[in-house]
Amino acid sequence: MSSSQYETFQAYGPYTAPPGVPGGAWPGLHDAETVGYGVPAYGDTYRPAYETRAHADAPGHTLVDEPVLPRQNGSAAAEDAYGEDVYGEDAYGEDAFGEDAYAVGAEEYGGGARAGLRGRTARRRRARYTERPESAVRRLLPQALVVAFLAGGTTAFVAEDKAIELSVDGRQRTLHTFADDVSELLTEQGVRTGAHDLIAPAPGAALASGDTVAVRYGRPVRLTLDGRRHEVWTTAPTVEGALDELGVRAEGAYLSTSRSRRIGRAGLTLDVRTERAVTVMADGRTRTVRTNAATVREAVEEAGITLHGQDTTSVAPDSFPRDGQTVTVLRVRGLREVREQQIPFAVERTADPSLFKGTEVVVRPGQPGLRRTTYYLRTVNGVRQKPRPEKTEVVREPRKQVVKVGTKPRPPSVHGADHLNWHGLAVCESGGRAHAVDPSGTYGGLYQFDGRTWHSLGGRGRPQDATEEEQTYRAKKLYISRGASPWPHCGARLRG
Repeated sequence: MSSSQYETFQAYGPYTAPPGVPGGAWPGLHDAETVGYGVPAYGDTYRPAYETRAHADAPGHTLVDEPVLPRQNGSAAAEDAYGEDVYGEDAYGEDAFGEDAYAVGAEEYGGGARAGLRGRTARRRRARYTERPESAVRRLLPQALVVAFLAGGTTAFVAEDKAIELSVDGRQRTLHTFADDVSELLTEQGVRTGAHDLIAPAPGAALASGDTVAVRYGRPVRLTLDGRRHEVWTTAPTVEGALDELGVRAEGAYLSTSRSRRIGRAGLTLDVRTERAVTVMADGRTRTVRTNAATVREAVEEAGITLHGQDTTSVAPDSFPRDGQTVTVLRVRGLREVREQQIPFAVERTADPSLFKGTEVVVRPGQPGLRRTTYYLRTVNGVRQKPRPEKTEVVREPRKQVVKVGTKPRPPSVHGADHLNWHGLAVCESGGRAHAVDPSGTYGGLYQFDGRTWHSLGGRGRPQDATEEEQTYRAKKLYISRGASPWPHCGARLRG
């Protein structure tokens, strides 16, 4: 099969000889012998089958002569009008479609066949000369219809063929097609398109010879434009074309790849930072720069300002600088300070039935804990800021204080001592304070008991920790056993 879109077939060629005819191939139209002027060339194309020369002498077949029709009139004018000159051999006779063409071919197969064919041809000519013109027209009408049909079909075939210029992603080729519209053409050519592809003219547009159809495939671009991410599609084949198509101002911009780089069907990742105006205020001066920096820190450095130590900016240094933004540089100076704070201790009280009710005895004194906090103190552009705690740690845990609380009922009064002025004695000895202790730490309580005397009277712990009732009770017992001698200076107050 030919690779061309249109196949060329041989219109006329050698035909196989009918059965029984020697000589191999039957001569085709272009192989037939050229005859001189006046010699018939073709037989009657539409002659019935029983008149076919190839079957004339076959067994079982008999040639039937056409009947001789009587003339419509016998005048000489009728002979001229319908005779041999007009509808005879010159117009519709054997020169054009008669049997002589078969006779010429038959000469190659022997004289007998040639003589028989010529005899039959003569009889048919005599019969044909008497035909009416209407019969001749009816006989030629099918031939005219076939010729007209073939001519019209060829014209329609040629009219449907279109020469189209097809461009797919910039690759152009000229082709011939019978497609009626763009969609049919693309399907015919195996061009698959998607929602992001560009087709011009539109897929449903009708086609005419000489039209140009262009297809540009869509390509995904993962674009980061000035710090913001976008997922976009473009039909441009290069980065520069994609920027133009997306309306991105590339003058003075930073591009993560070359502008001339081609974009494949799989797309690409592109980072674009356009040029912006940023104002930087530092050390009492103002500077405005045009930059495509990726961070505020880079923009500040492009303004000729250096950040030292703890210096920072009014916006995050790693943030993206916006067009028209003003950035203030903050000069930071700072120090750290450690402060200590006591942690109060808890008190645990337990009941003690050996102590009189209302009496509390400290078994284990409590101890406060210690907390250490580190504060950060800083100044920003010379202004002191509020201290900010950075770290806190407990240096010492507080120790709990344990106290015993008496639940024993109070003792009855001491006979022989209740009438004395115990209040006056207490005022003289301790100023009336139950927890009073002398400077040496030896004596304590309302009546300034020493520890040994207190314990001998049945007291527990320290006298200054006991209640006033218990201290007075122990003092009365001491008076009964020893009188006023334990209080040599203030004992006289008991009587008055």
